[in-house]
Amino acid sequence: MKRTVLFLALGLATTGVFAQKGKVASAQSYSESGKLEKALTTINLTIDKSNPKSAKSIGWPRTWEVRGNVYRAIFHSKDAKFKALEPDPLIKALDSYKKALELDVKNRFSKSVKIQLTLLNNDLSDQAYIAYQAKDFNKATLYFEKMLELESLPILKEENSTVDTAIIFNAGLAAYNAKNWKKAIKYYTEAAKYGYNGARTYSLIVETYTQMGDTAMQEKTLQEGFLKYPEDNNLLFGMINFYLLTSQDPSKAMEYVDMAIEKDPNNASIHFAKGTLLDKLEMPDEAIKAYVKAVEIKPDYFDAYYNLGAVYYNKGVKFSEETRDIPPSDTEKYDAVMNKANAEFKKAIPYLEKALEVDPNNKETMETLKTLFYRLNLLDKYNEMQDKIKNAE
Repeated sequence: MKRTVLFLALGLATTGVFAQKGKVASAQSYSESGKLEKALTTINLTIDKSNPKSAKSIGWPRTWEVRGNVYRAIFHSKDAKFKALEPDPLIKALDSYKKALELDVKNRFSKSVKIQLTLLNNDLSDQAYIAYQAKDFNKATLYFEKMLELESLPILKEENSTVDTAIIFNAGLAAYNAKNWKKAIKYYTEAAKYGYNGARTYSLIVETYTQMGDTAMQEKTLQEGFLKYPEDNNLLFGMINFYLLTSQDPSKAMEYVDMAIEKDPNNASIHFAKGTLLDKLEMPDEAIKAYVKAVEIKPDYFDAYYNLGAVYYNKGVKFSEETRDIPPSDTEKYDAVMNKANAEFKKAIPYLEKALEVDPNNKETMETLKTLFYRLNLLDKYNEMQDKIKNAE
């Protein structure tokens, strides 16, 4: 009698297992026949811990594989009613397939799950690019990340161990556009490690650190990138601009400026950069030579003409400031110093006039010329410039 009871109990247990596995099969059948709401309800019952019967199916790999299939079917459905069942069905599908692999210690379902993962990867790729084109950069970042997560699974690495550097880079690009600087750095740095996009990737890392305001990492990345890609002009100019525009010692940039001039002697921008650098280093006469070289190469270079005028103007200001320390009784010395100041002011005028010729509506140039004409008692030119400024308003 006891044996009969035992067999009966075993029979009931087996029936429970088959009943739950039957629900998994039903969920797959509902999914394939387009009854997605029913499919989702059925498959979720098999993993619902509050459902006592789910203990028979929650640890079965096939349960999770079917769950992934149901979510992929929801994603591919054209019916808005089914689309509304889950906002991110592809993410749910990936999590389900991963759980199936985790439980499948005997590799009974690995082949079918692998096929589904390959199809899912295509879905994620499509959605990543669609989101990026729609400028939904947060979603694009998420999908690129999920592609990387999927491709890192051992089951997919068995046949193809190649690292998809394009996806890593695109994850960084999407994160950058989403203003998620930390993630952008993470993925750009990973792409750079594999040499993807060469020096361009280093420039993007630098730009990201610029957005973060991290000058120490800007400098470090520029140096690393330039050592790796010494022929790249973008990194070279990046080094120059970094030292020119930050509070770092501008003398550090001179080495890179000279290297740039050696590589491209007819590049007016590099000579202009050298002039700006020398100006910062308070070497006005050397700065003038660099600016003159820039306008020789590019005769319509507004900034170079303006800076030439500014250098001479500032030299004149320095002389005029010296007169403050001259005793009022020493008129001879006062006149000598003011003559030096006026000589520099006069030298500034032709360059500023040339700058105004290149950009006739530049008010800053007009105002500076007006000040100079007044200082030098060139009243006709002063009045003419005043009228020009009024007409430009």
